[in-house]
Parts: sequence; C-alpha cells; structure tokens
Amino acid sequence: MKSTKGWTEVAKRPTQLLLVDGRPLFRENVMQLLAYEPDIAVAGQFANLSEARRALTTQNVDLVLLDYDPENEVGPILLETLARLQHVPRFLLLTAGMEVAELHRALDAGVSGVVLKHGEPRQLLHAIRAVAQGNQWWDESALRQGSTPTNRNAEGSHPSITARQRQILHHILDGLSNKEIGTVVGVSETAVKASIQELFHKTGVRTRGQLVRVALEGHFEDWLKPHG
Repeated sequence: MKSTKGWTEVAKRPTQLLLVDGRPLFRENVMQLLAYEPDIAVAGQFANLSEARRALTTQNVDLVLLDYDPENEVGPILLETLARLQHVPRFLLLTAGMEVAELHRALDAGVSGVVLKHGEPRQLLHAIRAVAQGNQWWDESALRQGSTPTNRNAEGSHPSITARQRQILHHILDGLSNKEIGTVVGVSETAVKASIQELFHKTGVRTRGQLVRVALEGHFEDWLKPHG
C-alpha cells in the first residue's frame, strides 16, 4: 500500500515535467490532474519520445512521464535520447502491464519507475513526486501482469531476507524515504537504515537503485510476493 503522507515540503521551483503519450484524451486528463498541483509544472506534452527530443535537449526538464508501448521500441529510442542529453531527467513509465523482459529493458535504459496507467490519480501523483525527489517507484500491480519471471541468478546464491526486510523493501519500491518507512513500520529511522544496510550486504550493492534492480530482476518471486 502506498503512503498518503510525506509530501509536506513544496519545492521552490516546481518539478518540470514532460508528458509523452500517444493518446490526446489521456494527455488532457493528466494535464487537468496536474493543473491543481503547484509543485508540478508541465513543460510540454508530446505524442511520442521522438517528438519530445528537442524539448529534452533545450529545456531543463526534471522528469519525463512516458507511455510505455513495447511495439514502439521505447528502450532503444530512450537510450539514444539519453546519450545526447547534457542534463538527464528521471523517467517514469506509464504502462498497462510489463513482461519481465520489458522490465529489464526499462532498467537498462535508466528508468526510475513504473506506474499503472489506469490506476488511481492519487497514485500517479505520489509516483511523480517520489521519482522527482530521486526515489524509485515500482507499481507491483503493473509488474505482476506479465508472465512468471525467471530468476537471472538461478544458478547462483539465493540469500533469504527477513519479514521486516521484505516489508522495508516493498516500501522502498513504493518510493518512501527512510523516515517515512520508519513511521509506517513503527521503528526508528536508524533501524530502517540498518535493515537497508543488511540488504545491501546480502545483495552486494551500494545504493537503493541497485537494490531495487536486484530485487526486481533476480528475486521477484521470493522477495516481492504480496505482503500483509
């Protein structure tokens, strides 16, 4: 469950967002949703990533809300676009569901999160703010709509994690900060940091982003089962 708290500070400069989606009606609905959010400003809207390239190279964009359609080869286009940018924004994908192979391609392209396209508007706002602030956001309901994942580390070790670590990992995917996780779980921020460090040690990573990637790619079934 995503947290409904934690967005108490409004940045002095609104998050500059590019909206990239092929359906005009959907873009209009998102524009109407964001019109009432003072901390998010739509810098432009485009039908596809190719059309948005000029804006990405000429404007100081913070975040791109991008419709993900595997038939449009978003991954290769995204990689090519990122290679040309001096200032690289964060990318949040809108999707009706992703196969695991598509998820891997999105991660390789540098995407920061995935959100269900037809989910609740409040969820979309939380996802935008989380990614804009440098966190990850992975809507598990969107990721589970694909086929059963295969474990990239099938021949390697399978480190187990505790119920508390699994709970914290889910909240990391929800885009919560350490302080917010502590509030939700009912432990101190120090305890949350300690659990995350244990997860880093078990997976051999150093950052939250690397931890998310390992969990999604290699431990989808055992670590990311529904909890509660």
